[in-house]
This record gives sequence, C-alpha cells and structure tokens, in this order.
Amino acid sequence: MSAPNQIVSQDVQDICESLSDALQPLAGSTLLVTGGSGFVCSYLLDTVAHLNDRFLAEPCRVISVDNLRTGVPQRVQHLVGRPDFRFINHDVSAPLTLGESVRWIIHGAGIASPMFYRRYPLETIDVNVTGTRRMLDLAHSEQVRSALYLSTSEVYGDPDAAHVPTREDYRGSVSCTGPRACYDESKRLAETLCATYHTLYRLPVKVVRPFNVYGPGQRLDDRRIVPDLMAAALSRRPLVLFSDGSATRAFCYIRDFITALWFILMSDENGEVFNVGNDEGETSIRQLADLVKQCAGDAQLSIQFAQSEDPNYLKDNPQRRCPDLTKLRSRFPWRPKVSLAEGLKRTLLSYQVLAGGDV
Repeated sequence: MSAPNQIVSQDVQDICESLSDALQPLAGSTLLVTGGSGFVCSYLLDTVAHLNDRFLAEPCRVISVDNLRTGVPQRVQHLVGRPDFRFINHDVSAPLTLGESVRWIIHGAGIASPMFYRRYPLETIDVNVTGTRRMLDLAHSEQVRSALYLSTSEVYGDPDAAHVPTREDYRGSVSCTGPRACYDESKRLAETLCATYHTLYRLPVKVVRPFNVYGPGQRLDDRRIVPDLMAAALSRRPLVLFSDGSATRAFCYIRDFITALWFILMSDENGEVFNVGNDEGETSIRQLADLVKQCAGDAQLSIQFAQSEDPNYLKDNPQRRCPDLTKLRSRFPWRPKVSLAEGLKRTLLSYQVLAGGDV
C-alpha cells in the first residue's frame, strides 16, 4: 500500500489530535461513507485510519461506497487491504445491500463540479435525490446514532447584497431551469428529504452546506477555480480567468472543513443545517489569482482574462458567496484556523510533491 501525500498526512494528524476525545464514540462501531473516493470524503477516511492507528482502543470499521464516476481511486489506494476498511464500487442511487449494520452515515456522494454535473445532469439528480432517499431509509432502518448529509452553498443561488454573509435561514435565489439547476435544485430537494425524515421519524440527521472548500487532493481537471489556477501554475501557463475577476468567494481549507464535519456528526444537533466555510473575508477571483501567483514564486506568470467558449459558463454564477458562521461558532468549539494564503501554499506544495513522485 502506498502512503498518503505528506501534506494530507499532516492535515489528518492535526485533525485527529484536536478531536481525539470527541471522536471516541466511533470506537468499536461502523461508519458508512458514500463518495469515499471524492476530495472531501477521502479526508474523512484518512482521519478514521489515523484514529484507528493512534487513538481508538477499538477500531472504527469503515464502509466506503463510490461508483468512481468522478472519484479518484488513488486517493484511497493506501487504505485498500486494511481489515478495518471495506470498499464497495456502487452507485448509491441504486439499491444497496451491506450485509452488516452501521452506526454512523456520512452521505457525501455527488457530482459537485459544474463541468461534470452539466455533463451528467440526470446522474447528478439521481445521486442527490434518489441516493439521498436511500441513505435516509438506511439510516432509519438501522436506527443510526447520527447521519450527516453534505449539501452545498449553491442552495442559496446568487444572494442579494442584503444577505451576504449568508445565514442558514436565507431561502435562496435559485433558477430551477438554468444550466446549474440539475445540481442546485436537486441539492435543495435532498435537504427537504432530510428535514422530512427528521420530522416524521426523528431521524438524527444533520445537513452541512460547504462554502468553496479547497485543498490537497482536488482533481486538477476539476475546472473549479482553485485547481484550475493550480494546474496553470504548475505547468507555468498563464493564469486565465474566464470572467472579469470581480466575483468574490470565501475559501475554506479542507482541514478546517473536515474538523467542523466531525463536530457536527458527533453532536445532537439533529434536524439542523450548518454553513461550514471560512468567514475571514471575501476574496475576488482576481485576488485569488494574485495569491496563487505569489505562492508559485514565479514573477513571469501572467494573469490573463478571456471569454469561455461555453456560452453558459457564467450563467447563474453567484457574484458573491460568503457564509455567516454565527450558528456554527455558537454551537461548537470550532474556528477556521488556516488562512487563504497558507492553505494555497499547502495545496500547491501537495501537487508539487506528487509531481516529484512522493505519493
């Protein structure tokens, strides 16, 4: 088995050391993670592996389910063969038979990149709606201790200025027919399913809305802005922005995001929805490009503006996205710790390490 990228390993070690006490209830139980070969959920798997090796008296058994449509097998290759991990190649929108009981469920399967969900719109809807319904049914039948659904900040659409930073009770400004609708609207319906199961069955489900999470392990061909700029910097190509660069985002480093996920999963905040991101401030896409250029340390890198060949590239694209994290901060001893500059440096370094053959 290969070892995980050293930057990922450092992140995972930090997560486990800060949460080792909070995650003790995982000991001797079974956790189901859907989308385990994805960017976010592979970090969750690495966290449990490190907990089992260092902090838990009895291992937590993990069942990872992924159909690998957009997931990357190499992210979890180092875990294959461990007795505490089981991998199932399966589309969660189809019936799933596990043959064993589970105590915890994290449903992270989905198609999150616009490039991919516009290529697979029906599959995107299927995993977000039918897949979520199946996971909720499973959670109900198993009487799980806790279930967590990974939604998206896209449920807010393009909020007006009065609702930025955006609170969880903002109802959103979303197109139900535009090029992003297959993702945005199916995520909104998935949240409705979670709320309905909590109301009907008191299911202990929580919903997380991620805000622009980035870090080591994102596919460089993902076509979201951070990996896009990273790919250009690594190959010494111009950093091309297919916009005027004025749109703003609040970027959250993966380590901070995963830490918040574990706090929420282990809590009794059932039926609740939480924004998870970084509220240190909004960063324009142009400013992001400048930061990536600084991280690359190459004064010759240019930043260029271009128009995408895709006529729908910017359609329904939010101009501002920034979370109000008051609810998250008030319920848990959590604060984002990694600045954007530091997170980008770590992310670029992780790709450089991989390019050098250290995986």
